[in-house]
Amino acid sequence: MTDSDGTYNVAKVESQMRKGFLEFPVLLIIGTKPTYAPDILKQLKQANLLVVEGTLYPLLSRMKRSELVTYVWEESKSGPPRKIYSLTKAGENALELIETAWKKLDTSVNKLIKQYEK
Repeated sequence: MTDSDGTYNVAKVESQMRKGFLEFPVLLIIGTKPTYAPDILKQLKQANLLVVEGTLYPLLSRMKRSELVTYVWEESKSGPPRKIYSLTKAGENALELIETAWKKLDTSVNKLIKQYEK
């Protein structure tokens, strides 16, 4: 990905890579315990996977339509009720499959990186 002046735009590449695999860390977070969307954003930020609400909420909606996640409404001590997301059985299965695929991909890419560094 290059800019109009022909320079390689690392920020664009990082953004595209992050969007392409974001479902995996979101499933990991929700799989740990039922979670409120702003807490998902907070955990992604802590992991240096900066994501904005405009990216997360459409992803959660797609994951709900795909029956990977579900939610319940929980009363809030301050403010409106909150959607608390949790994994469905299909979401748990998807998480296992994605984790296996990620580990294979990680091994393969690291192998190539080691060859490149020689």
